Amino acid sequence: MPADKKNVSMKFAILPALILVIVLVSLPGVITPVAGQFPTLAIPTVTGTPRGLWVRAIGQPEIPLNVRSGPSATSSQVGVFLVGQEAKAFGYYGSYVQIEYAGAPGDRGWVVMDRVEVFGGTLPMMQAPPTETPSITKTIDPTLAAQFIITAQPSRLPTFTEPPALMIPTYQAETGGTATGGIPIGYVIITLAGLGFFLSLIAILRRG
Repeated sequence: MPADKKNVSMKFAILPALILVIVLVSLPGVITPVAGQFPTLAIPTVTGTPRGLWVRAIGQPEIPLNVRSGPSATSSQVGVFLVGQEAKAFGYYGSYVQIEYAGAPGDRGWVVMDRVEVFGGTLPMMQAPPTETPSITKTIDPTLAAQFIITAQPSRLPTFTEPPALMIPTYQAETGGTATGGIPIGYVIITLAGLGFFLSLIAILRRG
């Protein structure tokens, strides 16, 4: 019996509140409905943009391209450009092409033109870049270098002693045969022959 009384009391308490809500809704101007609206968002349209100039590395896969800080073989190497790799190109100077390369000074490096294939147009010729300043100045320690300097000691040439003069014997030319006293031998022989003939003639005459 007490439970029934409690339910009846709750119904009488809810009823006035329900009547108040109905009255407020029915009165004009008390509750104005608000029309909801979803926000509109501008969705950008994705359109293809030109890629511009770009290059692709070509050549033997086992020989990558050297990326240098300047358009010269003497410029410092800042990385490598693998065969098949692509990069944005800006122009060329001499035999090198400037490409976009992260890690290089200004994110730009240089590769040999013969090892890349150009797409998207013709590369423009660029102005000569400033001369690269080496980060390390190569110096030679004079004390260390002095240890490898070999001073050639002058060697004395062997002394030359001139040999004595060669004595060549000289002979006097004979103008003719002469006997003692300067008389020619021919005259002596003729005289002796004549004397012998004369003596033989005397001996023959005495016998006769």
